[in-house]
Amino acid sequence: MYPFIRMIKAMWQTRNLEPLGFDEMHISRHRCWPWDIDMWMELNNGRTLTLLDLGRIPLAKRAGLVDALKSNRWGLTMAGVSVRYRRRIRTFEAFTMKSRAVCWDERFFYLEQCMVKDNGEVANHALYRAAVTDKSGILAPARVAEAMGREPTSPPIPDWVANWIEADASRPWPPMQD
Repeated sequence: MYPFIRMIKAMWQTRNLEPLGFDEMHISRHRCWPWDIDMWMELNNGRTLTLLDLGRIPLAKRAGLVDALKSNRWGLTMAGVSVRYRRRIRTFEAFTMKSRAVCWDERFFYLEQCMVKDNGEVANHALYRAAVTDKSGILAPARVAEAMGREPTSPPIPDWVANWIEADASRPWPPMQD
């Protein structure tokens, strides 16, 4: 089940925080609850993706994206993700989540997030590709940036993000057509 109550709490906690610049980081604290775990008593990998919403949506609010979406009747969708899992988060363990936008290209925004354990170890790191949509499809990120009151030119795309974009574009679609 989606963590609606946790999302309401996350949005409430960030309601009076300063707005963020495009590439500034939103930092939040969370805990792994029993309903977040798998049979190995650690944060489930699928639940990790759901919990990352608790950082991404408040980030979008603080950066002005949520207001732009509402005023223009636009939607937001995730169009891809790559996750590295490196350390376990156990039941009841608290962690810090870091979320920030990185750059954009002609179609997508790229965001990164990670969960950091209290001992400083990074448990996981995700690179997301997100799209803003209207009735006709995907909107150019430059147009969305302007609606947010931002420069329409993206920060430089880091090599590691460009490499992921290129690698992902080489995957066959539709998949598994044997």
